[in-house]
Amino acid sequence: MTGLSLREQLLQAGLVSEKQVKQAEQSQKRQSFTDRKQVGKKDRNFREEQRQAELQKQAAAKAAKDAELNRKREEKAAAKARWAEIRQLVEQNRIAKPESDDYFNFVINGKVGRVPVDASLRERIVRGEIAIVRCDGHYELVPAETGERVKEREPRAVVNTSDKVESTPVDEAYKDFVVPDDLVW
Repeated sequence: MTGLSLREQLLQAGLVSEKQVKQAEQSQKRQSFTDRKQVGKKDRNFREEQRQAELQKQAAAKAAKDAELNRKREEKAAAKARWAEIRQLVEQNRIAKPESDDYFNFVINGKVGRVPVDASLRERIVRGEIAIVRCDGHYELVPAETGERVKEREPRAVVNTSDKVESTPVDEAYKDFVVPDDLVW
């Protein structure tokens, strides 16, 4: 009896019938099948939940990316509209530049810019009655009020002519000799 399974031993002893053994085998197979099915269903449910979570993450990332792109588009459109307003203000209020060999020099972004002027325009620029505005790569002369309106829209477009660059230290020997700011070479 040592090589026999428990089922065979119970059959030989007459404790169970052949019919009961078959029913036990069928119920055991059914149970293992339903267990596998349940495990598969749980696994499928888990995978579906993961897939849904991944889809939600992707949708959120896409929404954030779209929102950022829309914000950038709106900023570009606003900047374009601002520059169109500036362009219109400058065209409407432009002061004609004279044909002259005399120039008003100014420093902008570490570079020297210049605008042709005559003596009366130079004096008005120095007094602050005229502003210099950069529009479409050119420097234009406009009244100070227009310059202020342009500055409200885009501060970088207006050239600041009132700030004086710090002068280098003066030697003691030359401190009594003043060099005029409007010296023309």
